Amino acid sequence: MNADAPRRLEAVADSHPFPLLFATISGAHLYGFASPDSDYDLRGVHVLPASHALGLDPGPWTIQVERKEDDGFELDLVTHDALKFFKLMLKKNGYVLEQLHSPLVVRTTPEHEELKAIARDCVTRFHNFHYLGFAETQWRLFDKERPRRVKPLLYAYRVLLTGIHLMQTGEVEANLPRLNESARLSHVDDLIARKVAGRERETLDDADAPFHRREYERLRAELEAAGASSRLPEHATARAALDDLLLRLRQGERR
Repeated sequence: MNADAPRRLEAVADSHPFPLLFATISGAHLYGFASPDSDYDLRGVHVLPASHALGLDPGPWTIQVERKEDDGFELDLVTHDALKFFKLMLKKNGYVLEQLHSPLVVRTTPEHEELKAIARDCVTRFHNFHYLGFAETQWRLFDKERPRRVKPLLYAYRVLLTGIHLMQTGEVEANLPRLNESARLSHVDDLIARKVAGRERETLDDADAPFHRREYERLRAELEAAGASSRLPEHATARAALDDLLLRLRQGERR
């Protein structure tokens, strides 16, 4: 991480127009394969006051800010209001769970910790469909480009291994190097090393593509099997707890 990045990220969080429940770093930095020129993906939840949530023109439910500074520092901030984020948690959306559980924390609150505890009751065996779909999107992106890039290939591996881990353990883990400690895929370690030492648009030789296609198909089948055999529940059971937290946040009852 850029040595000056924490200060800049804090400044962006400080400038947000609404109180933040949390703000964490996502993207390549969370996934463990950021290049020296990777931008920073800051994700989080803001809390609209009742006057903004209940009026004739409610919102904004989502706020996005992009910054690109002269020294090459790039940042993309996206936050959702608590209502929108909580609804996403109740769907088969692994992406918001990864943001919530990211260990790269820029802003936190006691309610952030409460929300992470509630999130355990949002994980279902049907989250495997989220990861299967995300992996397919990344594989198609990788396979259609010429020259093919390392980044979408790493995303495909990361998504598949995250999904398998979630189906087997119920735990959200988005960091590819940590996931690969168990998977022990040497070619994934090699790709990570290339991306971390290289550029955001690092490319791959065409001759390597057939091997990675076979690995993608193998891991995809493993994720499908893990979803079918998972002991995770079929439905989220956190709706009441999320509703209670949302009402307290709207009423300003912060712990």
